[in-house]
Amino acid sequence: MSHLRHVSIFVDEPDPGHFYWVLHESTEDASVWIDIESSPNAFTSWTEAFEAGTVELYRLAADERVGPRVPGEDEDAAPVG
Repeated sequence: MSHLRHVSIFVDEPDPGHFYWVLHESTEDASVWIDIESSPNAFTSWTEAFEAGTVELYRLAADERVGPRVPGEDEDAAPVG
């Protein structure tokens, strides 16, 4: 099975009272994070934005029992060659 993706949620408030969820993911350099998705519309509270972002994070996981995984080679597969 591939590794879990390192994805987190934060809420941004660029203007007072306008809250947006943002999903970001670490790169191979653990100190570097990139935004991968954000809410298209503002929410009126931090809580609403965070909860909506959590729903989007769940959508990244094909199977919520194992979470969002890095696409690629299956580490449990038999070696080839």
